[in-house]
Amino acid sequence: MRSNRAKVRAGLSMAATLPMLAGALALGIPAAHAADHPLRDLLAGTKPAWATARADQGAASDGAGVSARVYLRGRDAAGLAAYAQAVSDPKSASYGKYLTAKQAKARFGATKAQVAAVKSWLTAAGLKVTGVTAHYVSVTGDVAAAEKAFGAQLHDFAKGSKTYRAPASTASVPASLADAVLTVTGLDNAPHMVTHDDQLPPPDTVFRNAGPFSSYYGSKTASTLPDAYGTKIPYAIKGYTGKQLRAAYGAGTRTGKGVRVAITDAYASPTIAYDAATYAGKHGDAVWKTGQLHQVLPKKYTDTKACSASGWYGEETLDVEAVHAVAPASDVTYVGAASCNDSDLLDALGKVVDHHLADIVSNSWGEVEAAQTPDLAAAYDQVFQLGAVEGIGFYFSSGDDGDEVASSGTKQVDSPANSAWVTAVGGTSLAVGKDDTYLWETGWGTEKATQSADGKSWTDFPGAFTSGAGGGTSRTVAEPWYQKGRVPGALAKANSADGNRVVPDIAAIADPNTGFLVGQTQTLPDGRTQAYGEYRIGGTSLAAPTIAAIQALAQEARGGTPIGFANPAIYSKAGSKAYHDVTDDPTGSGLAVARVDFVNGYDATGGLATSVRSLGKDSSLSAVRGYDDVTGVGTPASGYVESYRRR
Repeated sequence: MRSNRAKVRAGLSMAATLPMLAGALALGIPAAHAADHPLRDLLAGTKPAWATARADQGAASDGAGVSARVYLRGRDAAGLAAYAQAVSDPKSASYGKYLTAKQAKARFGATKAQVAAVKSWLTAAGLKVTGVTAHYVSVTGDVAAAEKAFGAQLHDFAKGSKTYRAPASTASVPASLADAVLTVTGLDNAPHMVTHDDQLPPPDTVFRNAGPFSSYYGSKTASTLPDAYGTKIPYAIKGYTGKQLRAAYGAGTRTGKGVRVAITDAYASPTIAYDAATYAGKHGDAVWKTGQLHQVLPKKYTDTKACSASGWYGEETLDVEAVHAVAPASDVTYVGAASCNDSDLLDALGKVVDHHLADIVSNSWGEVEAAQTPDLAAAYDQVFQLGAVEGIGFYFSSGDDGDEVASSGTKQVDSPANSAWVTAVGGTSLAVGKDDTYLWETGWGTEKATQSADGKSWTDFPGAFTSGAGGGTSRTVAEPWYQKGRVPGALAKANSADGNRVVPDIAAIADPNTGFLVGQTQTLPDGRTQAYGEYRIGGTSLAAPTIAAIQALAQEARGGTPIGFANPAIYSKAGSKAYHDVTDDPTGSGLAVARVDFVNGYDATGGLATSVRSLGKDSSLSAVRGYDDVTGVGTPASGYVESYRRR
C-alpha cells in the first residue's frame, strides 16, 4: 500500500541564478510583454501543461481571490548543493562534518534583505503578506494584483469537465529578485487548493485477510488446489512480524537505541498510540516507553475528501509499527501534513529539517515523474540538501506499479524517489522459513490468476500483472555522482547518452503476499462501531520504513553518529557481502503462493475468491545479478548493519 499525492499541483518554478540588484524593483510590467522584458526573470514551468490555447476560456475576473507562496532561494544555492555532497561522501574530507539546523540556516538560508525585498515587491503589487517561514513568503490578494506581481495574465482554462484558473504565459519576477526567488505556487486554482474542513473522518471500513495462511514461508501447503509451475504451492504468509524481519535483515542485538526516526504522511490516525501499543504487546515487540512516540501535527487539515484522508491512517500505522518492530528502541516522531498536496508535504519535511526532528526520515508517498516539473523538483531538493548538511537522510518508497505503464500508459519512475538527494527504496518478495531463517528474495512483481470454475486449474495462468516495485530510469534527473560506475550503462543511458538517475538504490520486503502484519482500529461494516483488528499489508510503503529502521540500527552500530544522506555509503558497499543480491529466480524454478480472499474484504458473507500469485514478475523490470532497477544494490544481509561500525 502506498499513498499518492494529489495529481494536480500548483506550478512551481526555478528562477535563473542572477546577481541581486540593489535599488528600485521592476513592477507593473505589462503581462503580454513579461517574457521579453529585460528586467524580468522567467519562472519556467509556472504555466501548467493543461493551460493550453485550446482550453483557454478567457481572462479570469480581476477581483477573484488568489493565495500563493513565493519560495525563497537562499543565499548560496550552489554552495548548499556542494556541501551536501561533501558531507555525504565517505571519500570527502568533509564527510560527516554536519551543521546544526541553526548553522545551516545561517549559512544557506534566505537573508533578511532577501525576505524584505520579496515582501516589498509583493506588497507594492497589491498583495498582502500572510506569513513568512524559513522557506517561503505566503500572500493573498486578487487576480489583478497577482498579474501585476508575476507579469502574466491569469485565464480560465477547461480541464476535463471543469474550469480552473492558471497563468496564460510563464510567470516572472523582477530581475533584481532572481537570486532570492526559487519558485511560486498557487497561481492556478486546480483542486489541490485548501479547503476549510478541519475535521478528520473516521477510519476506513475494516479490511481483513481470509485464510488459510502460512506462518512462515512454506509452512502450509495448498494441497487441495491446482499445481503451479509443476508443484504444489504454499499459502500466502499471514503476515511477518518484527522478529522475522529483524532476523532476515541481520539486526542482531541492535535496537536503534538513541536514534531518532521521523515519518511523514498526510493527516494523522486518531488511534495510532493505542494501535501501536496493542500491536507491540500482541507480537512480542518491545513496549513503547513514555515519550518514545511523538506527533507533530498541523493546526488544521484540508482537502480531506479529495485526499481520502482516512486512507492515510493505514499508511501511518504501517510506518510506525514497522519502524518499531525492526528498531524497537528508536525514538519515533510522526510528522503529519495538513493534506496530500505538495505544499503541505513540503511543510512537513521542512519541519523535520528546520527543527532537526530526526536523523532518518521515512516517506511512503509519491507520484509519477511526469506529474512533477523541474521547478517543483528544485523545491524538494532544497529541503533534501538542507537535510543532508545537517546529517538527515530521506528514504522514499519507489512505487507500487512497476514501470508505471499499466497505470499511466508511460514507462517512468516516481517522484520524489527520483531525486538525486534521497534514498529510493525498492521492493522484494521475502521468504523467511522455520526458526526465522532467511531463505531467499525475489524482486517484487505479481501476476494473478484465479481458480477455474471446476476448481481443477488456474484460469489463464500465470495471469495479469497486478503490482510490483517501482523502478527504472529517470527522464529528468541527471545521473548522480554516486551511481556512476556502479549502475549498468544500459540502465543509466536508457533515456540519454549523458546518463540519468536510476531508481531504486536499495530494497526490502514489499510484496503483500509475503507482507507484514499490522494492527489498526477500523470501522466495522455497520458504519458505527470501531474495533482493533489485524491484516497483512505490503507495498514499498513497507519497504521504506523497514529500511529506515535498519538504518537506525546501522547508526547505532556506528556509535550514534548520523549516517546522513546514505546513498554514497550504500553504493560504496555494492557487490559486497553486506547485501543479498536479489534476482527474480532465486530457486531456479517458478515461484508462487495461493491466496484465499474475502470478496467483500472483511468476511465470508460475500463469498471467497481463490487465486495464485506468481512472484518475481515486475512488469518490464527485472531483478538480476548486481545492480538492477527493481532492488537497486540489493537488500541488507547479516553484515550490513555492522558494516557501518567504525573500525
